[in-house]
Amino acid sequence: MNLPHLLWQNAYGRLGWTVVLAAVVLAVMALRQPPTRRTVLATLGLFAVLMSLPGPWSPAHWIGLAFQRPSALGIALCVLSIEARWSGRTDRATMPAAFAAVIAFAGGLLYLDASGWIARGVYPSGFGPVGAPVAGLLIGVGAAAALVMERGTAHAVALLAAVLAFALCRLPTGNLWDALIDPFLWVWAVVVLVRRVPRPRRQPLPVASAEPATVL
Repeated sequence: MNLPHLLWQNAYGRLGWTVVLAAVVLAVMALRQPPTRRTVLATLGLFAVLMSLPGPWSPAHWIGLAFQRPSALGIALCVLSIEARWSGRTDRATMPAAFAAVIAFAGGLLYLDASGWIARGVYPSGFGPVGAPVAGLLIGVGAAAALVMERGTAHAVALLAAVLAFALCRLPTGNLWDALIDPFLWVWAVVVLVRRVPRPRRQPLPVASAEPATVL
């Protein structure tokens, strides 16, 4: 098992939670009105300062104890979301439905395996000396092919970045699954899918007739 150096893991965790929390706060702000560039910079700067505080003074210390580290793909998608707030391109602030469906399925598979419903060792396979690198290579090739064909370019770049983080630095934990999915990313994907479900249209209420009643 080839794990990343502890210093790399700590630096990754601080940077990752800075990006993720900034993206969440900016997304909440955007529910009322699009944040300005100054707001984007201020939010990033605030979380960068907070996460860089030493030891238990840093929120990253306590968040890491509860949730470990965000996935490389989650961080990359949050970078896309922040960039979308900066440039005003809100269409890139979320993920495509097909992308979200794959993440939701993978998260469900990991849950079923971890809870003993299928017990096939899905998560430990992410540490495999052969299977995990091969799977990462195939995913990277697929992302590169999407870039060449100019299909889902921004999200293909995010996926390729996540695979490279795993291949080159074994981040965040040395497990391929941890590079591609985390609980927050899974919740994000499920929310995207739920919002894509068509809602039934409300039928208009019948309008009372304005004609005068006939007197017999």
